[in-house]
Amino acid sequence: MTRDDTLAGVQSRTIETDRLETHVLESGGASADGDGNGSEPRDAGDEPVVFLHGNVSSSRFFEDVLADLPNRYYAVAPDLRGYGDTETKPVDATNGLGDFEADLRALLPELDLEPPVTLVGWSNGGGVAMRYAIDNPEAVRRLVLVNPLSPYGFGGTKDLEGTPCFDDYAGSGGGIGNDEFVAGLADRDRGEEGEASPRKILRTYYVDPTHEFDEEREESYLTGMLDTATGEANYPGSAVQSDNWPGVAPGETGVNNAISPKYCDLSTITEIDPEEKPPVLWIRGDSDQIVSNESLFDLGTLGRMGQIPDWPGEDVFPPQPMVDQTRAVLEEYADAGGEFEEVVFDNTGHAPHVEVPTEFMSELEGKLE
Repeated sequence: MTRDDTLAGVQSRTIETDRLETHVLESGGASADGDGNGSEPRDAGDEPVVFLHGNVSSSRFFEDVLADLPNRYYAVAPDLRGYGDTETKPVDATNGLGDFEADLRALLPELDLEPPVTLVGWSNGGGVAMRYAIDNPEAVRRLVLVNPLSPYGFGGTKDLEGTPCFDDYAGSGGGIGNDEFVAGLADRDRGEEGEASPRKILRTYYVDPTHEFDEEREESYLTGMLDTATGEANYPGSAVQSDNWPGVAPGETGVNNAISPKYCDLSTITEIDPEEKPPVLWIRGDSDQIVSNESLFDLGTLGRMGQIPDWPGEDVFPPQPMVDQTRAVLEEYADAGGEFEEVVFDNTGHAPHVEVPTEFMSELEGKLE
């Protein structure tokens, strides 16, 4: 499948690998020349930059970046499995983000990419980028993490070391998804009604609530959200009953289980050999409500606010300190021979590349030079 509505300078195509059919957006290099369909051989000197989107999104969220990136870079943004126009296949959560990492590893040779590459990972895509670097450090030139998933996954941990609140990781995984939001995705609801409608979530949480979208781009981003495969095998995933608060623990399939701390531990990035540690640029918005120390998608925060009954309290299930966990791991990464830089944009939410594209591009190009 290809798209015929891409921005100028951006091409769309589907590539078959030995794992699945993957849809990608591309720009730059030889793909910007000739007939513009990306069919001509690329110059081996084109620096490859791979953009990995987050949960309930697609390559559409990076399309503006691909359109603006100078042609001397070959940029590619795949739709991960179960998202966008890529083939839908189940996610085995027991291997954490391993399915997504393996899909990427199968894709890059089909694009004739010579490692190492720069990986730009947003939100869950940041987790995929970290997992790829852990498994293939020699293939990564640098990591750019944009409001990334905590190295200890999402939900159910309570300190800088990622200590689980409960032994069965209750309070994380597929059972903590919002049913109204999931139904809206499944129904491809483009309306404006409801506090958990996809459009409302896009406007309120994906960006700082004061951000104003261009109407056409908002519709494209919304499509990127609605092109999410829902159910136990994909988003949000399966769940099992638990005797611990709030009564559900992670199942073994689906995206939200793949990022549960039961299966997702990316803190081993610190163990990459010092000679192979890629430099890390960590970009985030200061008003992110999704990945933060008091995420409004984290049950610890919602329990403290009284939104979920019978919260066991701060000692048992506090809000997950997601940003502080990331900083602690990256500091350890630096102490173990790596390097990282943290860049924070003011009045910016979960998607700096969408909200402050000029500033984002300046930071990105500064590292690619």
